[in-house]
Amino acid sequence: MRIKYLSAFIIYFLVSVLFFSFVSSAEASVCRNYQEHQICIIDIKRSAKNYWEYRAVVSVDGVKRPLEVYNCRDQNKVEEDGTIVPFDDVDPGKLICRYFQKQK
Repeated sequence: MRIKYLSAFIIYFLVSVLFFSFVSSAEASVCRNYQEHQICIIDIKRSAKNYWEYRAVVSVDGVKRPLEVYNCRDQNKVEEDGTIVPFDDVDPGKLICRYFQKQK
């Protein structure tokens, strides 16, 4: 009888661990309201060589953008096709650079 309860508990525990170990990307992203737009950072990596650069996948108002490199020093971004574009007024790069600003 005891083995039956123990095995049921182990199965329940394993199913619970599996269920809670998977988090959807929407729940794992950092979202902020920025100048009347919702900007979510879905995936971000800081450059090891250039600490002022971030490679990030973001969504603006629910529309996912491809991977872009945000240069916080020069305030521009490198798009997927290699085009360098300066930050505009409502650019996710401004939020990324402000949010991950190096603490002095």
